[in-house]
Amino acid sequence: MEARAQAINSLLRTHRLQILMAATGGGHVYKMVQKEDAIKLKGLSTEDHLLYQCIARAGNVGIWTKDMKRRTNLSQPRINKIVKFLEEKGMIKFVKSVQNASRKMYMLSELEPAKEITGGPWYGDDGKLDASFIVEMQGAVMSFIRHQRVCTAIEVLEFVEENKICTLSTPLQPDDMALLLNNLVYDGQLESKEDEEGALLYRPALHHGLESTPLTACPCGVCPIIHDCVEEGPISPSTCNYYREWLDF
Repeated sequence: MEARAQAINSLLRTHRLQILMAATGGGHVYKMVQKEDAIKLKGLSTEDHLLYQCIARAGNVGIWTKDMKRRTNLSQPRINKIVKFLEEKGMIKFVKSVQNASRKMYMLSELEPAKEITGGPWYGDDGKLDASFIVEMQGAVMSFIRHQRVCTAIEVLEFVEENKICTLSTPLQPDDMALLLNNLVYDGQLESKEDEEGALLYRPALHHGLESTPLTACPCGVCPIIHDCVEEGPISPSTCNYYREWLDF
């Protein structure tokens, strides 16, 4: 037991071993660290190493600094200091999340952020929807589908790739194209249906609905204080400007 403890401590000091929490049953388990990875960890303190492991386990979805605090029990000022140190060493990087723009998210520097973080090709580097790029892609896609009359998402993607319509450094994936096509379906420009083999087919919409109708524009359905709205009360239909505008419409 003594020899084993000495061996484990020696491997931990040289970063050739990691201690992890067991997935079941509690306790700890040990994981080997490759030699090239151990070289990168050289010079890290115990707390540095702990935070680095915490960030590494988050993978390509990244981890928020507040979650680092909860998982490591380190103070927030200490976490901020270690994060800055690891960034300067080029071991981790800051990534902007389209879902939580105000949160400081970090991941290992060699990882590519997941689409849940970047929003995929439809978002710019600033984390906002690239409206001009989306409109350009939608126009090209609609022209192709009108010409073909009926086609699948894969056929549309092949058309985009063959004609070099997309100028992104990373090629569009089938799920990216499916997202664009589904948005066109929701906008009423396309219709979709499954063929006999279960493949989803897209075609130009035969019928176009009105952009706005009295039923969809009724303010009461989205009013946050509708339950306090009563006749002759401080909030009532007879004194509501939004309701009066709707009646005029």
